[in-house]
Amino acid sequence: MNLDKQQKHLINIHNILEVAERIIIKNEQELVVSDLAQQVDLAKGTVYKYIKSKNQLYLEILIQNEKRLLAITMQHDGNMHNYLSKYMKYHLENSLRTIKFHHLEEKTTNKERNLNTLFQELYVIREKRILAIRSLAVTHLKLRNSALSVSDYFSYIWSITYGAALLISSNRCKQSGLDKEKLINFYIDQVMNI
Repeated sequence: MNLDKQQKHLINIHNILEVAERIIIKNEQELVVSDLAQQVDLAKGTVYKYIKSKNQLYLEILIQNEKRLLAITMQHDGNMHNYLSKYMKYHLENSLRTIKFHHLEEKTTNKERNLNTLFQELYVIREKRILAIRSLAVTHLKLRNSALSVSDYFSYIWSITYGAALLISSNRCKQSGLDKEKLINFYIDQVMNI
């Protein structure tokens, strides 16, 4: 593949993933490949040349998201509050993305058996992210005299974050006029003060 074809290939994949992510977050129903093809200005068959199945597309999007989370983690400055603020704000400022991607991962994990390489890539990136922040979490738990294990603490952080995403995205919360930023900061404090 010459450089121009390779660049075009990478650009098309990037556009497909970017537009598919937007469609998934915005729509209530499942992604329709013909709609995606129309929005990226490619034939449906051409989209399938880049992405072999919807589940592959979903996993590629989840991997991309996990890479963004890894980048946030790798930028930590040794301050647990700063890290948790960035991590939780990433999830809660776009709470619908967090919810949709969680459901997407659950659905794909339960349904797909032929994309082991992509699942492995997703889990390797996630493990890198967890290992990169582990010692900071251990130190934080010791300073708090917490009896929680690090894995329990990470589960707690995710549970609070996901629950907050559900609350923030709910119609009741939107209609109540709650200050989203104050709510996010409340939940950040909740996971800090364990």
